[in-house]
Amino acid sequence: MSDNPQSEVTQLRRQLKAYVSQAHNNEQKLRRFQEQELKFISANGLEELLNTLLYDYRRNFNLDAVTLLLLDPEYEMRHILEGLGLLQKHQDVLFDADLAGIKQLLPDVLRPRLGLCRDDCASLLFPNTHPAPDSSAIFPLVRNRQLIGTLNIGSSQPERFITGSATDFLERLAAVLAVCFENALNHERIKLLGLIDPLTGIHNRRYFDERLVEETSRAQRQGQPLSCLFLDIDHFKQFNDRFGHSIGDHVLREVANTIKSHMRASDVLARFGGEEFAILLIQKDRDEAMEIAERIRAAVAVRPLRIAAATDANITVSIGCAVLTETHEVTVPEDASRTLLNLADQALYQAKEAGRNRVCSTD
Repeated sequence: MSDNPQSEVTQLRRQLKAYVSQAHNNEQKLRRFQEQELKFISANGLEELLNTLLYDYRRNFNLDAVTLLLLDPEYEMRHILEGLGLLQKHQDVLFDADLAGIKQLLPDVLRPRLGLCRDDCASLLFPNTHPAPDSSAIFPLVRNRQLIGTLNIGSSQPERFITGSATDFLERLAAVLAVCFENALNHERIKLLGLIDPLTGIHNRRYFDERLVEETSRAQRQGQPLSCLFLDIDHFKQFNDRFGHSIGDHVLREVANTIKSHMRASDVLARFGGEEFAILLIQKDRDEAMEIAERIRAAVAVRPLRIAAATDANITVSIGCAVLTETHEVTVPEDASRTLLNLADQALYQAKEAGRNRVCSTD
């Protein structure tokens, strides 16, 4: 028993006040993490999930850097995010083809690492953060005991993330993020399956129709050209009847691959139906579109296809070209997209009427 009971009571009161304050802080921290978890869970798709992680989470928790490193050996996730237009928006989404870099930072890839942010950590996990963080926390994103990536948090304060710090809340948040990200990715995979032509592996008409309205609206807002090519394989029905559908399928795949080799990643290619293909050339005017169309036509015509032993077939295509311009005086994107497609179809008809294996354009 202390010789000074009053002093002991004062000390106990201070300790109690400190405990109550700490409990209150922990309660507030828990509430904030729970709110963040709910935002992850309620995110509508990959884009909203990434916005919530890379912007909202970073701002709400006063962090200097937040990045997401995805293990993507087959480049599947990169292609999905690129197709959604998310790679340009989110430079803090990173990709790695194997575990080599991650294992240097996480000897146990299933356990988090907190501490000073070394040069190798900064170059791999925070390449776009300048200056590099002084301390960092790396949390594995794990599904079915398999690493799918890491959630990486950086701070300019060296003492913000130190070895031995309590990480319960952050580990739970990373686990929730892993589940939400996998679910959102699977949702995009399912959507993508419904937008791909199974025979040629390129997009189908449904996807093209959606992108046509989107790109038409964007071109109108930004005052930029948008060109459409409508392409048809010449005499395909006769070819199909003569050699059979399996050879016809081979021709469709070869033509699709040839077209794709002359396009940029930002352009849109789809099998429109049967032997018809449709192409959107983003920010390309009439002269540029006609040049690309002519390159495609020549590339198809110059390459005979082996369809049987010692038997080659010469394949040609007819192409119609149209460009969306202000002179069409159509303001509603849906109407403008129909106008553009109809003009390209009319130009294709002209190419066929003029003898096929050629490119025609509407005025």
